[in-house]
Parts: sequence; C-alpha cells; structure tokens
Amino acid sequence: MDYFIIAVATLSGLYFHWWIFARIKRWANRDLALSMAGDDPQKKAYMLKKLEEAAALKVKKGQLENWLQTAANQYREV
Repeated sequence: MDYFIIAVATLSGLYFHWWIFARIKRWANRDLALSMAGDDPQKKAYMLKKLEEAAALKVKKGQLENWLQTAANQYREV
C-alpha cells in the first residue's frame, strides 16, 4: 500500500508539472502573437489564427518569433 501511495503521488506530481509547463508555454506563445498585433482587434484575431497555423505546421520554438513577425508584416488592413 505504501508503494501505491508513493506511485500515485509521484505520477500526480509529474502530470501537474507537465500540465503547468504546457499552459505556460501556450500563454507565452499567445502573448508573443498578441504583442505583435498592437491594439487592433482585427489584427489580434489574425495573429491568433496565424499562431494556430504555426502550431499545425509544428514551427519550432526558436523559429516561432520570426515566423509570427513575417505573418504580422504580411497583414493588410481590410
């Protein structure tokens, strides 16, 4: 029974750390995309769409900023 408790506590801790790391990573990427949009709500929506596209294309973390900056530069106001 002691080993079961230790295993449950360890697995719970590992899952929590993975979960919080994934959330922080997502928040940081979202903040990066929104910071490039400025105060324009249409550009914010565009940048969030591009962030989803980057995730679908599996853009690496080191390339994400440049990829989003290129997307921001290509934005045209309608």
